[in-house]
Amino acid sequence: MQIINHEALIQCMRQAVRAELQEHFKKGGGQSPTQEKLLSKQELATELGVSLVTLTDWMKKGLPYLRLHKRVYFKKSEVLNAMQQTIKS
Repeated sequence: MQIINHEALIQCMRQAVRAELQEHFKKGGGQSPTQEKLLSKQELATELGVSLVTLTDWMKKGLPYLRLHKRVYFKKSEVLNAMQQTIKS
């Protein structure tokens, strides 16, 4: 059995974590292609070119959103689908 000192153990752990993180990010950060980034109200309003007031009105009229604690998020694909359905109707 070999005993290593505290500093050697810390250095070994750092190298192992660094190697795992590099491998993780090479594979795309672990995010599957079907998983999309959630957009905040500000991000979606900017992307759609509308004001926050307009976005809030659309939410009241059925625009799909997710509430996580006190924050509101959107999936861009769901928003675009809902907008397309509204146009078709």
